[in-house]
Amino acid sequence: MYVTIVDFIKEWEREAMLTQKVLEGLTDESLKQQVYPEGRTLGRIAWHFTITIPDYLADFGLEIDKIENAESVPNSANEIVETFQSVSAYASQVIEQQWTDESLEKVQNAFGREETNAQILMGLIKHIVHHRGQVTVLMRQAGIKPFGVYGPPKEDWIHLGVKNPPL
Repeated sequence: MYVTIVDFIKEWEREAMLTQKVLEGLTDESLKQQVYPEGRTLGRIAWHFTITIPDYLADFGLEIDKIENAESVPNSANEIVETFQSVSAYASQVIEQQWTDESLEKVQNAFGREETNAQILMGLIKHIVHHRGQVTVLMRQAGIKPFGVYGPPKEDWIHLGVKNPPL
């Protein structure tokens, strides 16, 4: 768990960079890929975790500007990429400016549970990581090789001298 704001910011920036790399692989066409016929599209999921960053932080007492026109999923992958990049950097600044190391110990009600602000911030990262995983699966379904977040994608195993395992 985070003991200092610096600890959180380091992990936040690392996870944001990994998420940015995943999002940079999106195409405008891939945004239409659905989980199932009535399900969310890849674009909706990527936009969801992007626009909820300021909403989430505001729910826990941080003063942060919301994203304009957040209800409309962009048709442009580049718009999602750029918005995520600016929002994640902005969130980092807001947290550094408004919370102290002591703020991380404060307990708040978070979705019906008592959690410290450190746990709440971890929840924000977990939310993004959860949806980032969905995005990578949908990218595969859309015919796109995803960025290797915690290891290389299957296509890059050969560069490491690893054969594809039998099915």
